Amino acid sequence: MKLFVGIDVSSQKLDVCFKDSEDQVLHEAALPNDITGATEIKEIILKLSEGIKYDVIRVGMESTSVYSFHPATFLAEDPDLRKLGIEVIVQNPKAIARFKGIFDEDKTDTIDAQRIADFLRLGLNGNTVIKEEKYVALQRLTRSRLQLVEQMTECKQHFLENLYYKCNTLTRDVETSIFGATMMDLLTESLSFGEIAEMEIEDLAAILQEKGRGRFGDPNKLAKAINKAIRDSYRLGKVLEGSVDVVLGTYAMMIKTIKQQVKELDKAIEGLLQTIPESQCLLSIPGIGPVYSAGILAEIGQIERFEDQAKLAKYAGLYWKRKQSGSWESERTSLTRTGNHYLRYYLVEAANSVKNREPVYNEYYYKKYDEVPKHKHKRALVLTARKLVRLVDVLLRNRQLYAPERSV
Repeated sequence: MKLFVGIDVSSQKLDVCFKDSEDQVLHEAALPNDITGATEIKEIILKLSEGIKYDVIRVGMESTSVYSFHPATFLAEDPDLRKLGIEVIVQNPKAIARFKGIFDEDKTDTIDAQRIADFLRLGLNGNTVIKEEKYVALQRLTRSRLQLVEQMTECKQHFLENLYYKCNTLTRDVETSIFGATMMDLLTESLSFGEIAEMEIEDLAAILQEKGRGRFGDPNKLAKAINKAIRDSYRLGKVLEGSVDVVLGTYAMMIKTIKQQVKELDKAIEGLLQTIPESQCLLSIPGIGPVYSAGILAEIGQIERFEDQAKLAKYAGLYWKRKQSGSWESERTSLTRTGNHYLRYYLVEAANSVKNREPVYNEYYYKKYDEVPKHKHKRALVLTARKLVRLVDVLLRNRQLYAPERSV
């Protein structure tokens, strides 16, 4: 006999349905989504197990943002339930939604819990293992870092947009980065553009050297370029110029703040990586540093969660569905849009870095690049990322360092 527990999770409550392998509803309950509700689920499981020795006790719920984390972790790590050999599964909501679509019935939380239990009873679930705490902790850091980087990119775009109003030729004439500390200070805090335009080239070069701490190779050339860009730009009225200055200063402060926060997250990520031995496996790959290594590990968790590299690739969304009917089979298949988009992002970015440093992946990339006339880079990069999945799987599963192929 087997026991299946379907839990429909929301931020406020847990709707629970207990079923056996003969499709009999043993108990139903609506409990709060807190430690009291999770403890009551545990007590019901223990009580049902007193009369019948279940061969399998399987608890399943949808992966609903952060709401499923606490009940899943509580039930998976409880010592009394672990003695019973409980399996806790957090399933992709899309898979359960497709299963629910078979039934022509109302949509309620109680019915949803029943269908999750049926999903488990029919064996449609994957063998999902709850991530260990260190991987969840790493995931919080890496995802927050990615969100900050995306915010900084957006801030930089808005900064350049407003800078064009004030000096439309600056990004065209000046070769150095606009977002360096010296240039940001010069553009937003130190001097007005009118004052810079009237300065002697030697004086402006001296200011650049002082603020840049001697890092500019040819400060006179840079000073001439800045001076020329300001002189060649359109002039703004005082009212509009004042507004643009305020906006530029605001975005400059936001960019500076976000950069500092990213550095703090990088320190925390590197510190946590030292507690995860398998991180050295990924760091041994040329082109994969702490950020990519942490991002990949955080989303994968224990590699034992996946049966093989194909399941890992499918989880990342690096998977192409086969289309076949009768004697016909499509030669063109599109990349699936499901899967963990964070893991897909880190694998694709890592593949782009690895191909620039590892000859085997560089050769593979350009081989795929030349196969099609359109979307060359995107297609080749995604296929290279799929190749990288096999390497990541082998290294993590065998706990080994990367050894490049030797040329004969």
